[in-house]
Amino acid sequence: TAWLCRCDCGGQAVVLTYRLRSGHTSSCGCLVAGRGPGADLPGLTYVDGTCVEMLAAKTVRRNNTSGVPGVDWCAQKGRWRATLCFKGRRHYLGSYTQFEDAVKARKRAEEELVAPFLREFAGDAAHQAADG
Repeated sequence: TAWLCRCDCGGQAVVLTYRLRSGHTSSCGCLVAGRGPGADLPGLTYVDGTCVEMLAAKTVRRNNTSGVPGVDWCAQKGRWRATLCFKGRRHYLGSYTQFEDAVKARKRAEEELVAPFLREFAGDAAHQAADG
């Protein structure tokens, strides 16, 4: 999950929750030498609070124990849980006794929510490149 934060200098930055909680991020980048107020992170594109590059990469977080993004074991219920964080909102996709069912739910949500968003963004980026 990421947050749109306003810096003391007036700039804005999208910051991951763990970086806010740990104190790793304390400004929009204006405190880093050579960067001005409100500077975005280089090479990352945020649309509606979603980092396009991170979404397209489908990386598995270091603390993920299932090997599939958005699927984790809920020991409290003794079931596999499927979730998807998209546009600043966590979508609960259900809990399942079978790991494969949780993976299917996650993949289905990716196809229904994420894939159209990435296709639209790719189309917009291609139009902007042609116009520019």
